[in-house]
Amino acid sequence: MKRAFPIFLTLNLSPIKYVPMIDEIDKSIIRLIQGDIPLVSRPFKLMALKIGISEEEFISHIKRLKQRNILRRFGATLRHQIAGYSANAMVAWIVPEKRIEEIGNLFSKFKEVTHCYQRPSFKDWPYNLYTMIHADTRERCYEIAKKMSEASGIKDYVLLFSEKEYKKTSMRYF
Repeated sequence: MKRAFPIFLTLNLSPIKYVPMIDEIDKSIIRLIQGDIPLVSRPFKLMALKIGISEEEFISHIKRLKQRNILRRFGATLRHQIAGYSANAMVAWIVPEKRIEEIGNLFSKFKEVTHCYQRPSFKDWPYNLYTMIHADTRERCYEIAKKMSEASGIKDYVLLFSEKEYKKTSMRYF
């Protein structure tokens, strides 16, 4: 069917100002802090000098990145085998959905736990909460998991031991 007149659509859009999520200074800071932090009394001052800003400005940028949830956290990477922790187990737990937050918070308070996170469960893999624990022996890992089980009332879990470490580096973003 032919139309007797053309149809035009008019949109009334005001200009939208693009505000970048991160600027070049942020990128420079992220490049520096995603690696090893210098072992000096004022590491941020040293890092700030590398990119030509003040220590205060460097720290201010980090705080803003954190407040905007671009930077989630600072964390130390423990070379657990060098530190004497030769047994490492990922403990997979079956936790009722309504208790995930409660149990995750509880498990994260155990000093032996370095990671604690939720993942979806599947028909053939019902585990939905994971904790990484480190100890000097496998037996000690089992003891820690049992203590966590008793503290939480969660009885369904499995320990998956690390056999060989292939990578121990963080993601590089810039």
